[in-house]
Order: sequence, then C-alpha cells, then structure tokens
Amino acid sequence: MFDSEFFRRFVIQSQKSEISPRYNIAPTQEVPIVVNENGNKVVMMRFGLIPSWTKEKKTKYSLINARAETVAKKPMFRRLLGKHRCLVPTTGFYEWKKVGSRKVPYFIRLKDEKYFALAGLWDHWKDPKGEEIRSFTIVTTKANDVLSEIHPRMPVILRKEDEGLWLSDQVLSNKELERLFRPFPSGLMASYPVSSSVNSVKNDTEELITPA
Repeated sequence: MFDSEFFRRFVIQSQKSEISPRYNIAPTQEVPIVVNENGNKVVMMRFGLIPSWTKEKKTKYSLINARAETVAKKPMFRRLLGKHRCLVPTTGFYEWKKVGSRKVPYFIRLKDEKYFALAGLWDHWKDPKGEEIRSFTIVTTKANDVLSEIHPRMPVILRKEDEGLWLSDQVLSNKELERLFRPFPSGLMASYPVSSSVNSVKNDTEELITPA
C-alpha cells in the first residue's frame, strides 16, 4: 500500500481501489490516478487514452502521450482540457538514452520531493455491451537541461502549487497552459542509469530504481 505521506501529499479524501507500489508500468496497465470528484480521489485507470467516441477498445487512437504544443488544438485532447484533467502521481519515471546501438535506461526523480505529479488527461469509454474503461494520457513538453541529455521530450511535471488548479474545473487560458507546460526546472531534478531489467514489464521490484 502507499504510505500515509502519499495520501497527505495529494490531499486524498477517498479511494475506490486498493493500491500497491509499482516500479515498472507499461501501456494498457491500470495505475492509480488522482481526480477531483467532490474532493481528491484515487481511481484506477488504463495507461493509454481510449477516446470516448471510438467504437473499439483496441484502437489506433490509443495514446500514452499528448504533446503540450498541440494539446489545446487537437479535438481529441481539447475537449478533455475542460473537466477531464488528472494527476499522475509518481516518485519518478524512466527514459532511455541512445548509446551507440543500444538504449540505456535512466531513472528520473526530484531531488527534494518523494512524490510529485505529472499532468494527465483522462476519458471514459463504454462499449454497447456495458464494459467501461477509464483511461489516461500524459502531457509531454520539450526536455529541460537534465533530460535533454537523455531524451528530447519529458512529461509535464506540475509544480505543487499548481496541482489544485490543474484538477479544478476552471477553464485555463492559453497563457496559463503555456506556464503550466514549461519544462520543470533542471536544478530540482536528478537522473541516473539503472538496470536493463526495466526493459521487461515482467520485472516490477524496487531494485529497478537502484543506480546501475
């Protein structure tokens, strides 16, 4: 289970599912997401957005990322910017650096914060037979100085003081979105290489985030 610090950190008032720590998350898997539904709640969602209007669960429109530069322009994401914003809570994430013919995995975290949140968008899909799936995508932006050495893109990391705004129903102006989507300050982040064991989704233990 997540510790009490997690629930305090994200002001969780309710959770609908039992959740356990994860160290290796892949698309199509269900992970805990924070939404504001009469207070902050933790709900399980599928990683990889399934738009509500698509007919099939397995669709070419299933997306794990949404580019910050175009998220307010593309119809698929624009409608979600209204009342379907969510937090993707985490203690860190992986990126892969190309070194010669191979890709080396790195773990990226914040220096002084155990938990932080990525900006997410979610949707609710339902098929004619009654199956319902909540799914989400992570907004990405250009990499900061720390990440650019590893990968040209990075997830949008929300500043703690902006998490409430992102979870609210408030209509966000282009100026506000531009501010929220800026690359997180490099000086507050750290990265280090980890074992290639992370390349297999079958591996999901704390050892994965140990420096290689």
